[in-house]
Amino acid sequence: SVGLAARRVDRMESVAAEIEQRGGKAVVCPCDVGDRADVVAAVNKTERELGPVDLLVANAGMSILTHVKAFDSAGVEQVLRVNFLGAVYAVEATLPGMLERQSGQLVAMGSIAGYGGLPKTAAYSASKGAMHNFFESLSVDLRGTGVDVTIITPGYIKTELTDQNRHHMPFLVELDPAVQRIAEASARRKKHLAFPRPLSTAVWLAQMLPAPWYHALAARVKRKKAE
Repeated sequence: SVGLAARRVDRMESVAAEIEQRGGKAVVCPCDVGDRADVVAAVNKTERELGPVDLLVANAGMSILTHVKAFDSAGVEQVLRVNFLGAVYAVEATLPGMLERQSGQLVAMGSIAGYGGLPKTAAYSASKGAMHNFFESLSVDLRGTGVDVTIITPGYIKTELTDQNRHHMPFLVELDPAVQRIAEASARRKKHLAFPRPLSTAVWLAQMLPAPWYHALAARVKRKKAE
């Protein structure tokens, strides 16, 4: 039984039809995750029609380029609202029931970009860093409650979002294998999944560098993106 919450109703209806063809149940909930009332309404509708939420997958995301010479705080706010606060609203709506039942799982879609600041991605990197730290804290606080937290931190996955990129995307992962890895990690209730390993390891190690070295490396990445 799957509750679908997103803006594009036609996409959700197509997924719902596939779920039902395979013998499952689905409910479509038109929702802007950046709107707290929308998120609460979507969760309430799902629970009325399908029962309590056992698994929350906070997967909504968007990105913008952050230009220092044309800085727009409204764009940053939108990214944070969709990528981070939408997940917070969903947790607020689902966690009390999970705690009462002493059972449940929160799956958070982060990004390797959340490990540190990257060129022209201040808004996106900040939102994914917030996701990681927020759900990491929840994971600690929820120990012993029966509610598990899984944090997914992928690199580049081939989707409509990354198709808009014009820069090199190292170790680009096709969608189906990525989804399989995420599903398996969630089913096993792993605490973390970071992939692809070469990219996640490289970015993690870069954070261990002294600040001047890291900034010099990031500047090289910026030049490559410009090319």
